[in-house]
Amino acid sequence: MKTNELANFGPVIPVIVIDKIEDAVPMAEALLEGGIRVLEVTLRSQCALHAIEAIAKNVPDAIVGAGTLRTKADATNAKIAGSKFAVSPGYSTNMGAICKEIDLPLLPGVSTGSEIMMANDDGYDFLKLFPAVAVGGVNLLKGFSGPFADVKFCPTGGVTINNAPDFLALPNVIVCGGTWLTPKDLVNQKNWPAISQLAKEASAITY
Repeated sequence: MKTNELANFGPVIPVIVIDKIEDAVPMAEALLEGGIRVLEVTLRSQCALHAIEAIAKNVPDAIVGAGTLRTKADATNAKIAGSKFAVSPGYSTNMGAICKEIDLPLLPGVSTGSEIMMANDDGYDFLKLFPAVAVGGVNLLKGFSGPFADVKFCPTGGVTINNAPDFLALPNVIVCGGTWLTPKDLVNQKNWPAISQLAKEASAITY
């Protein structure tokens, strides 16, 4: 699978932090119930890799990947856990090389023209703009559309249900990422129906 194919499953990829392993499967099932199949579980918690493994084994219809990859060990461990794709907050040639070596499709993070060029040099033309809103958001992506007309983006960082349509309306944006689908208060309450509802709203975004 190529990372740009992730956009075929809906307009939003949830960016998820799982602090308790027992939440992994019911959260994934709740998102799937709401029409969200692609799940980015970030490596920002102690149980993240175990959560990816649990989702991969128990929720086969979900396409689970690992986010916040920063090192070779992150990439290797994500692959072993069952990740179908990986997302990094920035980009380095080393990260690109290890992901290719282990056949782990990578969505690299960028925020500048120089980073885009470096990722392009290594064969990546679908990139994550991060942190999207903080670095310029819609206006920056409009600026990138000229010199990087062949590059597609997934903006993440500050994207919400309210501004997602503005991003998705851009010709160089094919999907966006957001944390709003799995808010901590709902997860702590194990309010899975409410998370399913947020997933339904995200799946139905029009632009």
